[in-house]
Amino acid sequence: MFELAIHLKDLLNPEFYIQHGGLWLFLFIVFAETGLFAGFFLPGDSLLFVAGIYCNELAAEFVNLHYDVLNLLLVATLVVGAGVLGNFVGYWFGAASGPYLFTRKDSFFFKRKHLNTAKEFYEKHGAGAIVFARFLPIIRTFAPIVAGIVRMDKGKFTLYNIVGCISWAIAMLFAGHYLYQFFLSQFGFDLKSKLEFIVFGIIFVTTVPVIIKLLRKEKS
Repeated sequence: MFELAIHLKDLLNPEFYIQHGGLWLFLFIVFAETGLFAGFFLPGDSLLFVAGIYCNELAAEFVNLHYDVLNLLLVATLVVGAGVLGNFVGYWFGAASGPYLFTRKDSFFFKRKHLNTAKEFYEKHGAGAIVFARFLPIIRTFAPIVAGIVRMDKGKFTLYNIVGCISWAIAMLFAGHYLYQFFLSQFGFDLKSKLEFIVFGIIFVTTVPVIIKLLRKEKS
């Protein structure tokens, strides 16, 4: 039982994926968050923030450019590629599945309420939802699927998909990398020693509002 508890805790820890899976597992998770609807439970924002801290180690698995900023840009480019591809797969899945998903029974990997929430978000924000959704857990998994279901124009989807992925990758990766550098150089404080608290804070700020909205919807 103790061993199981440790494993479950590890699965919620972004640093665990980076240290044990490296660059390729990291990129797969970025892809799976939108390319596979089962990926809604995977860490997203917190994973990118932590990846910004470990960008040199991650980049070295592909090609070490020997400069922090170049390694950071390399990792950001790979993240954008994985995120854009994931969104395209989600769009294709939605277009292929159509309205069937709205009548599908819930399972461990699929919750219809998440799809409905993403649909409401899409209806409220239009095409811009593809950009905004990148910064919202759960919704970013289902937004491209909804876009596919409603047959959003492919050219428009492509544009918003790329813009959203670039904005997300730069914001989260650069925040992690440069905040780490700032605290280390200015205060001699290593953020790696407090990553659990930082990750919890990111998860709380980004996830709790979405969960509250889902709970309110269930009660209404």
